[in-house]
Amino acid sequence: MTTACAMLEPMPTIDLEAAWAAFERRDRRWDGRVIGAVKTTGIYCKPSCPARRPKREHVEFFAGSDEARAAGYRACLRCKPDEVGRDREAIGRAIELINQAEDIPRLEQLAAAVGYAPHHFQRIFTREIGVSPAAYARGLRAERAASALNENGTVTEAIYDSGYSAPSRFYADAKDRLGMTPSAWRDGGRGETIRYAFLDTPLGRMLVAATNKGICRLTFDEDLAALKLRFPNATILPADTAMASLISGVMSAIETPTAVHDLPIDVVGTGFQERVWAELRKIPPGETRSYADIAAAVGDPKATRAVGTANGSNPVAVLVPCHRVIRSDGSLGGYAGGLERKRKLLAAEGATWKEQAAFDL
Repeated sequence: MTTACAMLEPMPTIDLEAAWAAFERRDRRWDGRVIGAVKTTGIYCKPSCPARRPKREHVEFFAGSDEARAAGYRACLRCKPDEVGRDREAIGRAIELINQAEDIPRLEQLAAAVGYAPHHFQRIFTREIGVSPAAYARGLRAERAASALNENGTVTEAIYDSGYSAPSRFYADAKDRLGMTPSAWRDGGRGETIRYAFLDTPLGRMLVAATNKGICRLTFDEDLAALKLRFPNATILPADTAMASLISGVMSAIETPTAVHDLPIDVVGTGFQERVWAELRKIPPGETRSYADIAAAVGDPKATRAVGTANGSNPVAVLVPCHRVIRSDGSLGGYAGGLERKRKLLAAEGATWKEQAAFDL
């Protein structure tokens, strides 16, 4: 039986509204961050538990299983909330091993090192991080390669410094990941053709630029000089008839943001930035996530500031919806296109947020 103290004094560090919203949508990203306990059954669950949801007034929240048990609750046999902490510790340890390894570790090696069966560990790692252990390791290696390409070394040095055993594997990975060849990426887009147009949208003037692979730039208030500065060695040309469908798609995405838009995108970032941008594209119209939510989703819960930086460096506004990320307290936070545009985008999608006082903005 729960105590009066437990019912009247939930942990003050828990955002109760956010916790309840996570339980309502069965959000796995909140597993391990909060425990929901049902007063009528005496059972505590993790947010992603598939069981039918009780009424809000019958649920109280705790920071962890120990607190829920101390208040008199017992673990749910269906979602097994006590296993969440062990899973996350294993994933954290596996990420450390991947980061330290010169070669990509085999799944069997990782699973054995953290005490799991390979198939089970593959499933929980992919569920938590969003990619398999092998894909995570390849992304890390490509991130190191991109960083090396930005430095003064040669492409050959970047190949071996980032852990590739042969140039062929590096070029295959980098072409898929960067959209340009490694030399072109390192050399300001040399050899690439980028076409551009300026659009008058309901949100104001926008620049759209694209390679033959997809849209590489969609920004507010950016001019041609800024595009040339970003890709100083590319061939920059006005849009042609082949780009008309992309332009039409961009306008449609801005004018009807709740519809599904599947425009090709050719963007370049570090491995961390690309994981953040990929996570942003999973946020449905009308919903928002906090910076902490995104940090947890990409496997680094402490990286909220880095998520904010990755948000700010998003090269494709609206299509990679960084406007759907707000602060944990429900306020807007920042936006490269300006807060008024962020308000308009969220309002058009039916999302809600908390306005700050003028002196807080």
